[in-house]
Amino acid sequence: MWSKTLLREGGSPDRMWLRSWTLWLAFSLWLGSIALSAAVTKLDTFRGCAVRDFSFVAQKPGCRGLRVATEACWGRCQTWEKLVPEPPYIQRHHQVCTYSRARYLTARLAACPPHVSPLYPYPLALQCACSLCSPRDTECETF
Repeated sequence: MWSKTLLREGGSPDRMWLRSWTLWLAFSLWLGSIALSAAVTKLDTFRGCAVRDFSFVAQKPGCRGLRVATEACWGRCQTWEKLVPEPPYIQRHHQVCTYSRARYLTARLAACPPHVSPLYPYPLALQCACSLCSPRDTECETF
């Protein structure tokens, strides 16, 4: 039951449906762009720990390097230090963003000398969390 006004203005039910669909599509795209911009995280202000795409060159002495694409942990975790009156005179709480679940994969390097294994194991992050540094899978520099 289309209004007489619509039909008088040269509109038809098909034309009205097309206008409605076009408006719905435009609104959906606008709403989707808002959701997408909210989902894209600015890395310079991100707080927390997350899985992120990562690539590196796997190398061993004498072998040809191989670019490997994987997923690794990345982020900022809460850390603090405070002075205390008793030795060691400082209380520390340092956590790093590290693997809470990982699968280990192996890359095969080319052109290795006979005495060097061409296998290069590396982690693929499945889940990350802030926790104490473990030298098993993280560079713990001076913690």
